[in-house]
Amino acid sequence: MQALHTISATTRQFLEKEEQYGAHNYHPLPVVLSRGEGVYVWDVDGRRYYDFLSGYSAINHGHCHPRVIETFLAQAQKLTLTSRAFHNDILGEYAEYITRFFGYDKVLPMNTGVEAVETGLKLARRWGYEVKGVPANRARIICCDHNFHGRTINVISFSTDDDSRRNFGPFNPGYEVIPYNDLVALKTALQDPNVVAFMVEPIQGEAGVVVPDEGYLSGAAALCKDANVLLIADEIQTGLARTGKMLACDHENVRPDILLLGKALSGGTMPVSAVLADDEIMLTIKPGEHGSTYGGNPLACKVAMTALQVMVDEKMAENSAIQGEFLRNELIAMQHPHISIVRGKGLFNAIVIEHPNKDAAWEVCLEMAENGLLAKPTHGDRIRFAPPLVITRPQMEECVDIIRRSMQRF
Repeated sequence: MQALHTISATTRQFLEKEEQYGAHNYHPLPVVLSRGEGVYVWDVDGRRYYDFLSGYSAINHGHCHPRVIETFLAQAQKLTLTSRAFHNDILGEYAEYITRFFGYDKVLPMNTGVEAVETGLKLARRWGYEVKGVPANRARIICCDHNFHGRTINVISFSTDDDSRRNFGPFNPGYEVIPYNDLVALKTALQDPNVVAFMVEPIQGEAGVVVPDEGYLSGAAALCKDANVLLIADEIQTGLARTGKMLACDHENVRPDILLLGKALSGGTMPVSAVLADDEIMLTIKPGEHGSTYGGNPLACKVAMTALQVMVDEKMAENSAIQGEFLRNELIAMQHPHISIVRGKGLFNAIVIEHPNKDAAWEVCLEMAENGLLAKPTHGDRIRFAPPLVITRPQMEECVDIIRRSMQRF
């Protein structure tokens, strides 16, 4: 396997500075990007690549979408932050827009995805104590193995990923981890009367785009309803048109009790997340009991409204469904001996590389980068293919050719 093109002196300078002064908590490909537009990014040496990771689905609109950037710049010149100590003239408009858009009574705005997760967990516990009547400090929340909901101490308390947990304990109690895509295990866990919520990714992203059986989400929703337990859907990575519907839950007509959104909610410009729920759940939290300095800032609110409207106007969910089906069919048709699995929904896809070399997936990504396409392995043997949702058929055909040529070299 040939390594990535010879690293230039310019690129090496950036890499060495980041290595010296930055924390070593990521292992990126040796590419230094300096510009993006649509489905493309360019490195500091002027080489152009297709972006097939899309900022872990934060860049669904493509890089620097003109309408999103126009809104961002206009609002940035007027008012960016007030804190929630005061009202601003955009928050109410945004709250009305997003709650009507997704059909909920209330929104609680936050910033990062993991903040939305933490907010959803707090809401579920508060609802459990004040509405369901669970005894104090006895609330339990069910999660799935191989989940990824973030990396705070609380969230890794129910992770099954050794890299996320090693030497970060002690961990927080109150969680039960069950197998993903297993309704029997969920039904058993729900027999505990102190369970207040089941939190699930409709498709497990970091685990390698693991798509559950058809009927899993609707079955889980029915079980939760029967047990008087809240269903929390973490749609931070799967939501916002990524899987061919506005929400991945829409594929089974499931309406979560608590909906978590983030990533692409800002069109790839800044951290914006949202927690949506009805009054019975949301209004259990009173003033001073939860918040964020930047949550609901006018810049974020204005950008999020434009980002959502652009998705509808440009039919990004529809394009995601069409181009994603084409991509999967082409990957399957390759019949490559080292591609053991092709899976996904919409433009949220992955292949599993089966090879004795444990670094095979990494080397495939280096070869694809050499040929002009950027993707990244996860968990060693899985490569995600998640381009911006604005990708066209001719562009997708070119990308399939790059993947094919890269795999042939391998």
